[in-house]
This record gives sequence, structure tokens and C-alpha cells, in this order.
Amino acid sequence: MPIQTLPDTLIDQIAAGEVVERPASAVKELIENALDAGATRIDVELEEGGMRLIRIRDDGSGIPADELALALSRHATSKIASLDDLEQVTTMGFRGEALPSMASVSHFAIVSRPASQAHAMRIESDGGKLQAAQPAQHPPGTTIEVRDLFYNVPARRRFLKAERTEFGHIEELLRAFALARMDIELRVTHNGKQVRSYRASGSDDERLRRLGEALGADFPAQSLALAHDGAGLRLSGWVGLPTTARSQADQQYFFVNRRLVRDRVVTHAVRQAYADVLYHGRHPAYVLFLDIDPVRVDVNVHPAKTEVRFRDSRLVHDFLFRSLHQALAGARAGAAGGEALGGVVPAAAANAPAFEGTQRSPAGIAHPLAGMVAPQPYAMRQGSMSLPVREQIGAYAALYGAARNDATAPAPADTGDGAPPLGYALAQLHGIFVLAENAAGLVLVDMHAAHERISYERLKTAQDGEGIRAQPLLVPLTLAVSEREAQCAEERREALAALGFEIDRSGPQSLTIRGIPALLDGVDARRLALDVLSDLIEHGSTRRIEEQRNALLSTMACHASVRANRRLTLPEMNALLRDMETTERSGQCNHGRPTWVQLSRQELDRLFLRGR
Repeated sequence: MPIQTLPDTLIDQIAAGEVVERPASAVKELIENALDAGATRIDVELEEGGMRLIRIRDDGSGIPADELALALSRHATSKIASLDDLEQVTTMGFRGEALPSMASVSHFAIVSRPASQAHAMRIESDGGKLQAAQPAQHPPGTTIEVRDLFYNVPARRRFLKAERTEFGHIEELLRAFALARMDIELRVTHNGKQVRSYRASGSDDERLRRLGEALGADFPAQSLALAHDGAGLRLSGWVGLPTTARSQADQQYFFVNRRLVRDRVVTHAVRQAYADVLYHGRHPAYVLFLDIDPVRVDVNVHPAKTEVRFRDSRLVHDFLFRSLHQALAGARAGAAGGEALGGVVPAAAANAPAFEGTQRSPAGIAHPLAGMVAPQPYAMRQGSMSLPVREQIGAYAALYGAARNDATAPAPADTGDGAPPLGYALAQLHGIFVLAENAAGLVLVDMHAAHERISYERLKTAQDGEGIRAQPLLVPLTLAVSEREAQCAEERREALAALGFEIDRSGPQSLTIRGIPALLDGVDARRLALDVLSDLIEHGSTRRIEEQRNALLSTMACHASVRANRRLTLPEMNALLRDMETTERSGQCNHGRPTWVQLSRQELDRLFLRGR
């Protein structure tokens, strides 16, 4: 077949296959156009999961009458005009493909009126065949109708799923828009019935309410708010507590300049940040916003604009990891809003504790609570590595009063403002749980899980102070690698040495391992070296050594912690509570299980039907 120019209709249908995969894709493109037009209210009307009808009405700036037909031309856009514009895109849409692509595979109509025009204009397209524009009645703004999507492309229509499935994809998409732009009112109707109504949110309480409407009432109470700035980047939003992780990754929303994206760099950074606190096989929930200079991110990677490419992916990865890691480290048992840090969270606890790298609140998603920094544990300040509970009594007596050091003294009854967050111990139950009274009510602590986390964090602190020592191998190992891996090992020799590896390049595609991290003696050195090199190539950094080390320290901490059925004195129990309050990540044990639970006075009253 000779080379020939394709007809415009076929070109549009090819583009439609890239841009409009299903009804949800069409809804995404149309809502993005409405947001770019400055809309403050968007109404979405659907029939049969969007396969029969998609109608989207906005109150944006509208399209002038003389530009209406041009809007349905290929690669016609008002959002970019030069290569410089393309390299710093600030709008949601910019490629000029969406409207003509949709018009080529549907019965399409657009009605629009700028505020400066006396009346609106309507233009229709039937499978790409454009009709003349006609006057119409319409308030300022735009309405777009997409009927019978893929009616003229039977092969594509057969790939659509059941109505319920297609509508589910649209619901998930609209949920993301509702989170990304809380300042926009968004209403959804399906088959004549209103199914969603997201009211515009301005205040902190309204944003938390909208967050709960989108992700469930428990999410705001079971998450940490954060806002962190650094290196020209800004991360803000909410991250779910490790103890409320989910069985699947169905509540993970990451926005770059308010654009929802799926990115491997982001996913890897989040997974690493949660690695030390998440139960095996569970997935964290989060709603995060990364604000970055548009010049430093390329959004023109995929026709559907669901992927981005960072100019400096290593910087972004490290910034995300450190910000989230620090925020999660602040999840100490008994911190402000303490009930949100335990394993059970009252539904009414609307305000999650916040971590802030700066005092500025992120635009659109400010949180009412400022960050809190707990004091360093006494034993850490003294350089102690890991002391049995009984040996810490003297230290806590100095902090909380000598009377607490008397093993026969009853627990203080004062649970007012002067009491510690976790209160004072009352008793031990079944040799496993510590019962304590605080200002909010009753605290239950799994003593082994709590002490395991305390021991683990102290082991890590001690190891971090010593650094990673290398242990020479009696017999050096030869490792066959790719030329890229060999080059990486040669270029990053100092970085590998800092991790405890002594690796030399012995050929174009071979390495010689002469030393490994001393703490990891006995591991598969070949496998570990390959994994470390893979991380250095892919992300520019690696935490493999730290993860392996932490796994070993976690096992050591588990064996060093107080065991079940060991009877503790009241001072020992109080020492454990004080340790929990000042230890990072003490809301959960090394395996991700909760270490404590708060039962409020109101919950206790309900259990006994008091006040009824």
C-alpha cells in the first residue's frame, strides 16, 4: 500500500482511541476544560453510565461565537501558543484534541455564551460532520452533550463494560476532582437521579467535611494532616494512619499542581515512607498535593495527561520520602488529638493531628491544627540503647516526680490538664494489657507491642549514631552484571561505601564484592548488591540496606521486649506509658499493629447506658 494522507475523519477517530477510552475519559476532558474556563459550579448529567448521554454544564467564561466552530478543529486551543508555553503548562487541558475526538465518535453538541454576549450559540456535530452554528438560550457558561458514544465505531463500543461498571469509573474520577478542587461545587445526576453533590468548601471544617464525603466519614479522623516546603517543592494534604491501612490501594490520590497522576517515583517514595510502620500486605490511604514549578515537570507525556515526568525525579523522590517519613514519625501515642493515633478512632474526631514543615497553610486544603513536636525520650538524650522497663523507673521519676518511683504508691488520680497524654496506670489485665486513666477516659495498651516499638526505635537510633560498618569478605565474590550496572557501581563507589559495601569493577560486565555491611552478615550478598544497584539506577538512591538492617533490629527488639504474662509494677507501667508518649511511631508496633486504644468517657457512658 502506498504512503498516503489519512482522511480527517479517520485521524480524529485514531485520536479518539487515545484520548477517549471510555465515558469516564470524556467526562475527564470536559471537566478539565470547565476548570480551565474558571468555572465555580459544574453539573454532570449521565444516562446509562455515560454511554447514552454525557451532559456537562459549567458557569465558566464561555466560548465566543466566532470561535465555536474552531473549538471542534483538531489541535485548536487557547491555552498554549508556543514551545515555551508547552514547557510550563499551567492549565489542565492544552492539547486541543478532546472536543474534535469526542465529536468524531458521538452525536455531539456544544452551547456556549460568554458574559459579554447577548445570547448563546449552539453547534452540533454528527460523527465529525459539523453543522452550522445556531442562536440558543443559555446563561453565561458552556454546556456540552455527548450522546451515544462510539455509535459509529462498533468495535470500540463492544469493549465498553456494563452500565454499573462504566458509572463506577466516572464516580471515581469525580471523587478525584472533588478532592483536587474543593473550591468548586460539583453535582452529579445519573438516570435522572442526583447521586452526588459536593458543595464548595472554603473553611477548614468544610474541607474536612468534603474529605469525609468523598472518602468516608472516618478518613479525616484517621489521618494526619501535613504541609511541608523545601527545595522549591511543597507537599500538603492528608496521610492515613498506619493502623488504618487498607487491603487494597483504592484510596490513594496524588495531585501534581492539582492534576491527578499515577507515577512510579511517587508510589515508590510513599511505599518507602510507610515501610517501617505498615502491616504486611496492607496499603496506605492518602490525599496528597505536590506544588512544583511547571517548568520542572513535563505533563505532555501521555495523551490522557495521567502521567508526568519530573525534571529531577531523585529530588522529588527524596523530598516526598522525607516529608512523609517525618510526618509518620510524629504519630506518637497520646499526641494532640490522641484518639486519632490509636487503633480505634471515634467517628466524631474530625480533626486529625497535623505535621507542618512550615507554618503556612496549603492553598485550598488548610488544616486547622498546627504541627506538634514532642520532646526527645529521656533515655535517647542520655544515649541509652535499650534498657529494660524496670531500669527506666528512675529516669521517669526525675521527669514526673519522685512519688512515682514508689512501687507501693497508688497511681495519681489527677487526670486534668496537668496529666500526661496517656495518663497513669491503674492495673494490668491478663498479663498482656495495661489499663490507664487519662483526661479523655480509659487507655488500653498492649504492653509487648508498645515496648517492642520503643526498643526498636532505640536500636535504630544507636545504629544510626554508629554508622554502617563494612565487614571484609574472606573470599571476594564475583558478580556478573549488565554494563549499565557495572558503570553505576564504578561511578557511585563512594555512595556504596557509605552503605557498607566495598565493590570494585573488575570488567565491562563484572563486579567484585570485597565487603558487605557488618550487621547483615549472612544475607545473600549478590542479591542485595543487585537490588541496591537497581535502586541507584532507577531512583538515584536506595534504602535497601536500611530496610534489611531494620528487619534485623525489629527481630532483636521483639525478643528484647517485655513478654506476655510478665507482671509489671505500677511504676514500670507508668514508665512504659511515658516512653510511648516520646517515642516516634509508637502508635503501632514494628509489624503495623496498634499499640493502644482510647475509650472516651462518652463511649464508656454508652456501654453502660448512662444518661438514658
